Amino acid sequence: RCVEVFYIYFHAGRVEEPYVSITKKRQMPKDGYSEEIEKEVGQAEGKLCTHRSAFSRASVIQAFLGSAPQLTLQLYICVLQQEITAARSIFMVLSLLSIVYGALRCNILAIKIKYDDYDVSVKPAAYLCIFMWRSFEIATRVTVLVLFSSVLQIWTLLVVLVNFFGFFFYPWILFWQSKSPFPENIEKALSRVGTTIVLCLLTFLYAGINMFCWSAVQVKLNDPDLINKSQNWYRLTVYYMLRFIENAFLLLMWYIYKTDIYLYVCAPLLVLQLLIGYCMAVLFMLVFYQFCHPCKKLFSSSISEGLLSCFTFLCFICKPPKSTMLMDKAEVKSENTDEAQSNSKTIHSQKGNPHQSVSSNA
Repeated sequence: RCVEVFYIYFHAGRVEEPYVSITKKRQMPKDGYSEEIEKEVGQAEGKLCTHRSAFSRASVIQAFLGSAPQLTLQLYICVLQQEITAARSIFMVLSLLSIVYGALRCNILAIKIKYDDYDVSVKPAAYLCIFMWRSFEIATRVTVLVLFSSVLQIWTLLVVLVNFFGFFFYPWILFWQSKSPFPENIEKALSRVGTTIVLCLLTFLYAGINMFCWSAVQVKLNDPDLINKSQNWYRLTVYYMLRFIENAFLLLMWYIYKTDIYLYVCAPLLVLQLLIGYCMAVLFMLVFYQFCHPCKKLFSSSISEGLLSCFTFLCFICKPPKSTMLMDKAEVKSENTDEAQSNSKTIHSQKGNPHQSVSSNA
């Protein structure tokens, strides 16, 4: 692909192309109006766009199936050896930047896939917010996994398998619940077995991404494009709440069972820093969706409204049923009535026998 890209780039414009294709894109709505723009795309430019899209997907695969396990392993070795060499620190920084870049490309791909009909332009502020969001999220997640695995090696496999298989089977469970026919239009040359293998590889990548951070591209197997194009704030909120609880639990287990290699580490301060770091990731994510998203004008509801509705729904679930509250109020009311009746009886009895009350007081 690289060789073909350079060949097309340096030979573009020398020979007149036999045909061009016309693409139609809509601008972002301004004052409630959206204009449609036609653009001629030559054959060379179309091939370059195809290769660029392939490079973006390859960077995502390389980041989460290559750099993420490598960064986790290198940090684990540094923790056990209690030493960080210059070469290893350089490679860890490069691995972290590679993962962050892959997550950033995943966000941009999700935006372009969901809003394919619009001419999307991402501003530098949006890139900065995504970079900070993904940096804090991935760095804290990898550190939490390494700290937990350094003291409870046996249980690390269980945590990894539960996370991985949970996200791997989640798209398949939704597909089986929808009772949709098996997707046949992915590639005409593929058989049913080949299509199944491709879908399994896609969900494998989806699970690998969600192990470390939120996957902006949500897999939907019953959709022709295999991508969920709706903006689901509820799923986003549930993911970050569960991930925060999981990180806090893993840090608690590390704090309880930490060994002598952490003798000179201020454990409470480290736990607090990691939790604050994850909260900073959530903060930058909220800023991105609220202010810097290039297609925020197309949202049916803003991120603040979506989160408010999600929290309202969760509070409604946690709230006790109305019938139970009415029964409690009725019981309290009956107890108050019984108390009042007993007090009135005592007063009447004292009024009826004044001499007895005087003698008893004496």
